[in-house]
Parts: sequence; structure tokens; C-alpha cells
Amino acid sequence: GTAAWRAQLLHKSNTITMTNEKLTSTAAVLLLALSASLTTIGAFSPTPLNRLTNQRSLIVKYDAPSSSSVVSPLGLQRRIVYEKESNQTGLFMSEDDDDGEANEIDNDGEETASTEQSSSDVEADAAAQISSYKSSLNPRRSFSSSSSSRPGSSAITPLDVTMKFGGSSLANSERVDRVAHLIQDRIRPPPNEDGTPSDEIPVRPRAVICSAMGKTTNSLLSAGEMALEGRVDVEALRTLHLGTCRDFDLPERTREDVEKLLDECEDMLNGVRLIQELSPKSLDQLVSYGERCSVRIMAARLNQIGVPAQAFDAWDVGVVTDDNYGDAKLLPSCIESIRDRFSSRIDPNVVAVVTGFIGHNTKGRITTLGRGGSDLTATAIGAALKVDEVQVWKDVDGILTADPRLVKNAVPVSKVSYDEASELAYFGAQVLHPIAMQPALKANIPVRVKNSYNPSAPGSVIDKIGNPERMVTAITCKRNVKLLDIHSLNMLGAYGFLGAVFADFEKHKCSVDVLASSEVSVSVTLDKKQHEEDITELCNDLSKFAEVELHRDRAILTLIADVKRSSDVLATVFRSFSAHGVQVEMMSQGASKVNISFIVREDQIDDAILNLHSCFFEGSCDVGMIEGGELLADK
Repeated sequence: GTAAWRAQLLHKSNTITMTNEKLTSTAAVLLLALSASLTTIGAFSPTPLNRLTNQRSLIVKYDAPSSSSVVSPLGLQRRIVYEKESNQTGLFMSEDDDDGEANEIDNDGEETASTEQSSSDVEADAAAQISSYKSSLNPRRSFSSSSSSRPGSSAITPLDVTMKFGGSSLANSERVDRVAHLIQDRIRPPPNEDGTPSDEIPVRPRAVICSAMGKTTNSLLSAGEMALEGRVDVEALRTLHLGTCRDFDLPERTREDVEKLLDECEDMLNGVRLIQELSPKSLDQLVSYGERCSVRIMAARLNQIGVPAQAFDAWDVGVVTDDNYGDAKLLPSCIESIRDRFSSRIDPNVVAVVTGFIGHNTKGRITTLGRGGSDLTATAIGAALKVDEVQVWKDVDGILTADPRLVKNAVPVSKVSYDEASELAYFGAQVLHPIAMQPALKANIPVRVKNSYNPSAPGSVIDKIGNPERMVTAITCKRNVKLLDIHSLNMLGAYGFLGAVFADFEKHKCSVDVLASSEVSVSVTLDKKQHEEDITELCNDLSKFAEVELHRDRAILTLIADVKRSSDVLATVFRSFSAHGVQVEMMSQGASKVNISFIVREDQIDDAILNLHSCFFEGSCDVGMIEGGELLADK
């Protein structure tokens, strides 16, 4: 180890005692390696030994093997218990007899007590005991109860987490370094400025999921387009990634790995240039190089600053998808596959730095997960490992009450429900994509959104409950949408009208954002992603049996609100709209029961949001708030 330590092997008492000014888990592991008969301890996670780092000595009582025969470690029934004795923690290991006392072993190492159990029975019992104690010694369990911790020892049990960092958090070498130290500080929170211990709960990152550095994905897409035009240029990518390696003086092995990936990327682009084809399958492989370079750099930097880490491509930790290149979905077996890979191949005390956004299909081909893919990787791994929390690190202080680019007084929301977060994301807020939250939702694991530029901010927690006492959670909007009004030309109650309308929508692959309907009319919104020619053809087909009006330059204003209090919410909203001349052309309350949407002209959307935010979040409502059916002036 790094400090002087002393060990004594006392055959008569079958104990090893190690004394150290500050016992380290590394030294403890070295001690356990001194005897082959102690290898059973190696079957346990070394994490519990970290609980002893503030102790002055470690005592191991062991069973010496017979000098004339080889004894399987599983052939010795052992128990491990933590005890408090004279401010000294002992780790005791002994063979049990029927009376519950340890058998004695003579100086020659021969066992003097006899047993009636057969060798196979003993081994089976030992295996069962070991399995039982491995379960009871879960690294996430606290050993700081009054019966097992000495005064002054830490009573904080680390949280198991997965941490995801996006491209803006890893934009350059400075940001990579900051994120690496951020991870280090979450594992071992530094003391407060006055020297007192930090109150922050430490974490154990089971996985750190990284996106490509900065705008690397966009650069790779542009490089693909250039290759189709006959030009291949990856110098900007080399400058960013190899320059970061040089800035940190990363090991030669890391630089070679990164350079090999960049060479492979350039070779692929030359192939695209020659055959003049870039299929969805090839495009997925092309964009994967960004994440694959990123994790190798991050893992190397973490190791440099003393955080044990190892880089993994997502498929190496069990991320398996379908064959839908460009927008692949995780297979149902993926969670179990991830769990198996982590339990069998990855040390829980080593940070697994994993590529986000990408995976393998069952044929071993690289696929990408589409929008929110890196977030999905983080929640899927978190669900598989049953972590305490999934942390998604972005460039804002969590989920905000409105877009801060428009509303300067927007504030973070401490808690939101999964339903609320899904609606916010769908209607334009920069939150996790609804698909990305599904694994966490199914496993009932909270997701915390935090700011990598301001790590001290508490962030926002997404869970099943949210904050039910809040009237309005947030305000968001979608701009540049089209409003389509469809009126039946047939008699009232004509059969099949709605079926005919949506059959045409399916035919032209046009999706609907917001809908309001009656027996003879339907109003829907179409977002800017719809192709203009598809909308024109849709209107032509609908005109065969309906009167169609298309209104452009509209916007959707959405309140994420408690619909149980919708009367008060709507009363305040319409008072504000009326006072400021905002004309509502359509309104819809979602089936999720957490959103109320209004369609207004796009040139009115900014003022509408500012006025409503002032009413619901800033305590200054120029038309007065309605609560409980009563007018509360200028609340």
C-alpha cells in the first residue's frame, strides 16, 4: 500500500492482525491475499471494506488448510460479521460447528474437531452461506447503526447512480476536465469552505453515459454529405479529439485507440466517396465514432485524477436494439442483458464510461437510438442495475417554469411527475424525451436533471408523484404550427366522418399534435416537421367530403397544470387573454390530465407566456388570480 503496515500471522490463534495509521481498502485486500484459505473473502464485494477506512486495525480470523491436502475455499463454512469492540472494528472469519463455536486448529494446521457431514454437503452448505452473506453485505447497505459504527465514523451510505453528460457538457478539453472533477467530487464530496465535512450525499456511479463531444455528431453528418460530393475531411474531428488527448497528456494507449477510430472513420468516408452511397445503416456507423472517441477520453481522464474507470461501447454492456437504423428501439430483453453484463464483467467500484445513443442489433450491426438516445441509455442501465437515481446533466438548472430565453424570471421546478415531464418534452421544453423516461418509469427510479455548469444547484427530480399541491407546474409552447379546420359536408351525425378523416391522415403520414372535435367538425394542429407537399395532398383528399381551412403561423401554448383545479386555472388564463387581446382559436385538455393547450397566433405567443408566467410564478398578476373561485387581486 501507500503507507507502512504490519502483519502478524499467529498460527495458534489463527488470526492475522494488520495495524495502520489509517487502514486502506487496498492494504486490506493485500492482506486477504496472504493465505489461499482466505480467498473466500474475495467472493464478496470489497466495498464493505471501505467502511473500515477510518479504523486503526483489521483482524481476520481464518481457517488454515491442512498441510497434507488442498482444501477448497467453499469447503470451509465461514461467516463474516462486523463487531464494535473497544473502538476497534474486527472482520472475523471462522468455521462453525453445531454449537456455533469455532473449531480449534492445532499448530500444524490440522483440524481437531470432527464433522459428520460429507464433503459435498459441507460444500453445498458453504455455498449457500456465502450466497446468503453476499446478499446481506450489499454495498448499498449502511453499516453505520449504533451497534456497528464507532463515534465519528461516516453514517452516509453512497447512492448508486447512473450519470449522463450531453455534448454541451463535453464540448472541449476544459469541459471534459470539469466533468471529470465533477464526478470525482460527487464520489468524494470535498469539505465545506470552513473545513467542516460536506453534507452532500456521496454517490457511486455505476455508469457514466457520454454523448459525443460538442457538435461532433453534426460534424460527422456534414462529413457524410461532403463525402457524397467527393470530398473527405476529418481534420476538425482530429483536432478536437487528439488535441484533448494532448491537453491532458493521456496515455499512449488512449491516443492510439482514438486515432484508430478516427482513421477508421476516414476510411469509411472514403468508401462513401467512392460508391456514392450513404445508407441508414452506414450513417449509424458513421455517427457512432463521436461517442466512441468521447468515452475513451473521459475514462482516461478519470483514471488520471484517481477515479478508477473503464470505457465501454454500449453493446459491450448489453445494449441491444431492433433493426430500425436511425431510430432503433431497445429490445425487451435489453434490461436483462445489461444486468447480466454488469454483474459478470464489470467491477461495481470501477466507473463504467459507456457510449450513449448507440447500440447493436442482433446481427451485431451498429444502430442509433434516435432523439433522446443517450438519455435512454442512461435510464435503461439505471433500470437494469436498480440504481437509486438516474442523473441527467445538462446546461440548465433543471426543468424550468418557462423558456429562460424568453422569460428572464423563469425558475427551476423542484419536482415533476413523469406525465408532466412527458408533456413538457412533447410541447417543446428541453426535458428528457418521453421514450427516454420509460425504463425509469417502469422501474420506479427517480430521474434528476442537473446543470453541469452549476453542479451545486439541486436540479429537478422526475418521479411518479411530482408536486400535487402546485396549481401550474410550467408553461411551454410550440411555434410555427398549422391549424387545420375540417367541417363535414354531409348531414349532422353522418356515419364514418371521423374514420374517413383519420384514414387520410394515415395515408399521407401526417401526425397530429392537438385535436378538438365535434360530431361534424375536427380541428387539428400539424407541426413544422410535416412536409408541405404532404399537407397539400391531405387537404385535397379531405376536400372530397369536407370543407377544409388551413391557417398558418400559429402556436400552441401549453400549461402543465393540475386539471383538478382547471376551473381556477382557466379563469385566470382567460382573464389575462381578454385583458391583453389574445384570441384563442382552439383549446384542448389532454387525456393525460396534466396539460391544457391553447392555439393562438404566433405573433401573440410571447406576450401571452410572459403575462401568464407573471400570474402563476412571479406573484404579480395584473388581472388578479382566481383561487378557490375567489379573485385574489395582484397576487
